[in-house]
Amino acid sequence: MREILMEVYRQIKEHVDQELLPFWEERGVDTRYGGYLVCCDSQGKVNEDADKYIVTQTRMIWAYSAYARKYKKEEYLEKARQGVQFFIRHFWDAEFGGWFWKTDCRGEVLDKGKVVYGQTFAIYALSEYTLASQDSVGLDYACRTFDLLQKFCTDTANGGYYENLEQDFSLSAPGFAAGDLKSLDIHMHTMEAFTTLYECSGQEIHRRKLEEVIDVILTKMVNTEIGCGYNQFDIHFNRKPAINIRRTWNAERETGEVVETPTDTTSYGHNVELAWLLNYAAKILGYETDHFLPITHNLVEHALRYGFDYERGGVYRDGPHEGQALVKDKEWWQNCEVLVGFLDAYQQEGDTRYAQAFVKTWEFDTAYMINHGAGEWRQLVRFDGSPIETQLGNPWKGMYHTGRAMLETLLRLESILQMDKSAGKEVDGIK
Repeated sequence: MREILMEVYRQIKEHVDQELLPFWEERGVDTRYGGYLVCCDSQGKVNEDADKYIVTQTRMIWAYSAYARKYKKEEYLEKARQGVQFFIRHFWDAEFGGWFWKTDCRGEVLDKGKVVYGQTFAIYALSEYTLASQDSVGLDYACRTFDLLQKFCTDTANGGYYENLEQDFSLSAPGFAAGDLKSLDIHMHTMEAFTTLYECSGQEIHRRKLEEVIDVILTKMVNTEIGCGYNQFDIHFNRKPAINIRRTWNAERETGEVVETPTDTTSYGHNVELAWLLNYAAKILGYETDHFLPITHNLVEHALRYGFDYERGGVYRDGPHEGQALVKDKEWWQNCEVLVGFLDAYQQEGDTRYAQAFVKTWEFDTAYMINHGAGEWRQLVRFDGSPIETQLGNPWKGMYHTGRAMLETLLRLESILQMDKSAGKEVDGIK
């Protein structure tokens, strides 16, 4: 297994250095208006006139900041810095505070909605930017955003956060506008954001709110015994069959299998992503490394039991809480996140099944998900790898899932293989 992991490390490093980073270096920064260009066709041709969403503008800030921390390159910090400047100038709401949902390519506001999903990605990105650059403006705006969430979005009666709000932080209408719904997705990304915020600030209030949202997730939104998360809830955390709602990836996804009747499903990629994010939160909080182990173990095991393709590698999109997958397409982000999650589980438990699942998924990804000629990952393929949607970037897809998965797997493999080196084994290429 060591030799196999070493070869996978070499392949991922090559993909990052020769494909993924050059792909975004060549086209990702908008040199006309500032911010980032993320909408690319199947060959990487960029649409310079596409609208700019808070989701991908912040994700690109995060990615360049994270890679600046890893590679110590000033040019990555500069790409992050100009993104922060554009983001504050055009997305910050000077009247009510918080961040708008969408602008046109020039930065003219098109959608003034305040979705907690977007606010948390702002916290995540700006905190990472300060960690990389020591520029206090990132932490300043991250803290402002955090304070607004506590003031306007906290559900003090039922716990957790209201998620879908309008410009003045009034709740959106029920139904498609989803003012009456809560989701695991948004609460998980709130946890992710608060983890990096606390890592950056060290403030006790950020720690307490991180612990609080973890408790909400684990007590109200996840079946820790079965090992899967539930998707949607009413504001009292009663489970509801998931519907498509405004300002979400599911509502804007244009292709792929569809379950016509609203169904209470779970996402294998989400569950495994939650597992490794919980373990990272435990590290930042100073908990023991196995603090969440009974829960994260079950989350990963559920994905292997019901969502993993043992013949070809990779995970399917969605399925019931118990039983075989309903939607067997394979999407880029799930098959990025499980790379990190399977490898994280291997680090946690030493079970080679997890390492094998990591390797098998990478083999599928590098064969079918990645467009090596261009350098980025395709959006969606069928279970057998045949293409469905081959665009390489869209308003939701930048260098976040792909860039983060590659960075996290490199860091973990370096740790695993460096342990071998300390035991007297030669490990080439690890610095």
